Parts: sequence; C-alpha cells; structure tokens
Amino acid sequence: YLLDALVVFFLMIRRPPRSTLFPYPTLFRSGATGAGQVTKAVNQIMAAGINQAVSEALAFADASGLPMDKLIEVVGSGAAGNWFLDHRGAAMVAGDYAPGFRLALHHKDLEICRAMIAALGSEDLRLPIVEMTLTHYRRLMEAGFGNEDISALYRSKRALFGSPS
Repeated sequence: YLLDALVVFFLMIRRPPRSTLFPYPTLFRSGATGAGQVTKAVNQIMAAGINQAVSEALAFADASGLPMDKLIEVVGSGAAGNWFLDHRGAAMVAGDYAPGFRLALHHKDLEICRAMIAALGSEDLRLPIVEMTLTHYRRLMEAGFGNEDISALYRSKRALFGSPS
C-alpha cells in the first residue's frame, strides 16, 4: 500500500520564470494510481515539443546570421521565453551539449509515451511531435550523441540549413 500511495503523488517542481519568490517544489496530486505516470508522460511530450521548437528556431536564426547571444536574450524575455531557452540556449549555439537530461533517456521515455498513447485505443494513433522527436533522437543516437543533452537536437536542425552539425 505504501508503494501505491507513493505512485499516486507526483512531485512537480515549478519555478516561476525569472523569479525567486517561491523557490520550493509544489506537491501535485494528479489522481489515482497511474496518473503520476501519465503526468510524467505529458511533461516528456511537452519537453520534446519545446526542444523541437527552440532548436529549429535557433538554427533558423543562426543560418540567417543573427547575433545569437542577443537573440536569445530578446526572444527569451518575450512570449516565446521558456526554461529550455533560458538554460540551454546559449550552450546549444556554442556547441556545448553537456548532459542535463540525456538524449537516450528522453528517447526511452518517449517510447513509453508512444506505448501509453497506443493503449488509449488505437495502435495507429501517433502524435507528430513524439514521432518526429523519436526519429531525430534515433538518428543522433546512431551518430553517437545519445549521452549528450537533449539540446543536441540542435545539431539536426542546423544540418537542415547546411550548417555543420
């Protein structure tokens, strides 16, 4: 029963952007047994989409010759600002993919998400962001980048513009 009780609760750390007013984790009860796993899956899918958007947009900006440090600062302060851009943007454009969350682990989690989605009723149901990210991560892992941070996706996006990865 203790394990069931632990599974029911899912800890989510939420920190307001650019604020230290509430630096403590938030306890979030997501529902019955199994709901915590679904909550984690939601987080993984959103992280994949944010990674895709930030990596692609920064590759476009770089190929367009924009000053990347200033761009990250300006865009990060507007509607497109997010944790990933704030914490990974500068390192990505510098080619530093030191692991925070390993690409191979996110790939594994997205495979679990894919199975959970299929369990909702149709093996044919596919979420485009999940599928696209799995494909990109697989290629990066095959190229030997699986132990890098998920921001290594930027390598693939730069290649779209003919830039070296």
